[in-house]
Amino acid sequence: MWFMHDGAPPHYTIAVREHLNEYFGDRWIGRGGPVPWPARSPDLNTLDYFFWVHLKTLVHSTPVNSLEELEQRICFSVGIITNTMPNFHRIHTNLHRRVTLCTEENGGHFE
Repeated sequence: MWFMHDGAPPHYTIAVREHLNEYFGDRWIGRGGPVPWPARSPDLNTLDYFFWVHLKTLVHSTPVNSLEELEQRICFSVGIITNTMPNFHRIHTNLHRRVTLCTEENGGHFE
C-alpha cells in the first residue's frame, strides 16, 4: 500500500513526515517524502472525484446526532458504496475520461 497526500502545510510538519516514514517507509508520496509530489501535477485520484462526495451525501442525508451515530453511518455508507458495482463502473469510466484528457493536454491542466 502507498500513502499519497498533498503539500498542505499541516501535512508537511516534521511530526507528520516522521509518522509517515515510520508506517509507510519509502511508500508515501508527498511534499518532503521519499517520492515527491510533482509540482502542478494533475490529481487523478478517484477518491477526490467520487468517493468522498458520495460518502458525504450518504452519511449526511439526515442530521447526525452523535459521534457514535456518525461512525455507524460512515461504516454503513462505505459498505453501500463498495457493494454497488454500478458505482465502480462509473469510477472507472470517469477515471478513463480524465486520464485521456490529461494525456491530450500533455500532462497539463484540463477542465
